Amino acid sequence: MGDPRGFLKIKRQTSGYRPVEERINDYSEVETRLSDDDRRAQAARCMDCGVPFCHWACPVSNVMPEWQDRLFRGDWAGAWAILEDRNPFPEFTGRVCPALCEASCVLGANDEPVTIRQNELAVIERAFETGFLIPRPPKYRNGKKVAVVGAGPSGLSAAYYLNRAGFQVTLYEADRRPGGYLRYGIPDFKLDKSFIDRRIRLMEAEGVIFRNNTRIGTARYGFGAKYAAGSPEKTGGGSEEARILDPRDLESSFDLVLLTIGAREPRDLAIPGRELGGIVQALDFLSLQNRALAGETSGLEPITAYGKQVVVIGGGDTGADCVGTANRQGARKVTQIEVLPKPPEHRSDEEPWPLWPKVLKTSSSHLEGGERLWSVNTRAFTGDGGQSKALSCCRVDWINRDGRFVMTEIPGSGFEVPADLVLLAMGFTHVVQQGVVADLGLETDERGNVRTRGSFHTSNPKVWAAGDSRRGASLVVHAIADGRAAAEAIIRSL
Repeated sequence: MGDPRGFLKIKRQTSGYRPVEERINDYSEVETRLSDDDRRAQAARCMDCGVPFCHWACPVSNVMPEWQDRLFRGDWAGAWAILEDRNPFPEFTGRVCPALCEASCVLGANDEPVTIRQNELAVIERAFETGFLIPRPPKYRNGKKVAVVGAGPSGLSAAYYLNRAGFQVTLYEADRRPGGYLRYGIPDFKLDKSFIDRRIRLMEAEGVIFRNNTRIGTARYGFGAKYAAGSPEKTGGGSEEARILDPRDLESSFDLVLLTIGAREPRDLAIPGRELGGIVQALDFLSLQNRALAGETSGLEPITAYGKQVVVIGGGDTGADCVGTANRQGARKVTQIEVLPKPPEHRSDEEPWPLWPKVLKTSSSHLEGGERLWSVNTRAFTGDGGQSKALSCCRVDWINRDGRFVMTEIPGSGFEVPADLVLLAMGFTHVVQQGVVADLGLETDERGNVRTRGSFHTSNPKVWAAGDSRRGASLVVHAIADGRAAAEAIIRSL
């Protein structure tokens, strides 16, 4: 540990955001970066504690104290080497991870935790800037071939590790470009897509084969499906038709097929008025904006918030992304509603350190404008001329009955919220079961995801599954970790 008293002398300093009046007019990343000296000072706050709970909480098992010490000493190459040993894509997690590690930082037990996520991002960006990251293809190929279906974070992670171990990996992606949720879900103001392209180029130089615009089976894959290349739901024009491959051909051509297609069946709201126009799934809205910035929307019908009263149903990160995107599109007003109660601002006694606390999260998007409502249930959509005009809502209480919280409506609490555009940001239920899952006859579990046996094996011995397709919708960092674990299991098996 470079400075044994660093955590006593130095206060937490975050990178901060660009001014609201500036960032609200563009889609560039909102988070700024500290100077090298300030970043090294933040690394000096790491206590190098005997039991690093940050390591325990991190899904990819990052060894924070070691690389933070290297960062403090100015050894950027050494910090990157330790960081990369456990996390293949720090440039992604350093931007979009909720930092589970920081909630379990020992310093955070009675002080503000170390800025682990931002320190991580600084290390990987320095590695790219100074040329530490160069293509490192495997010296030998083992003669085994693996097909990875789905180029989201889990598929990219699995391909990364399998290729390093000498397997010939072909990664099939149904959409125009790889990245999955990273590219077509997360807004550019949180993750600029040039950083995905930079990593893809590196993986290609190392020998991973990408087959984009190639659908395995004939059914849709989920969010933004109507805007994907070659989709039967696509509204016309704009791209070449997607290639469609029979899943059985992959079985016969590869030693193993790994499904990493995510859990993209969106949760819906079956209430009166759902058929009205102007009520769309959040990630259809977000993906279309990302496609517009990438020049992929020729011939597509736009979804725009300009001049509209927008209501976002769902209080999570996806809902916050909708708030930021709607404000940038010029919405007249944005309201985000959540059926659950407002979280506390500080850790409660029920979630003591080092557990992940359910506390109020205010993102950069919330700081840009809009209203947030909690404990509000949507009972119906009302409209005029076939278009949404308002939500019929009521206030609710959550009552603990025998250890289970039950929602009850508060009598006389009904009210309306004007809504020209409603964005459903309520998460996902399970993997899309049509298409490759059905074509391969894979069993699903009680939640509707691909059932895996023991490790990552599905009911088909040549087909494995990883990431959200078997776990259910979760964080990007969980998908990366599951992809790595699947790759390690494949290496042992083959």
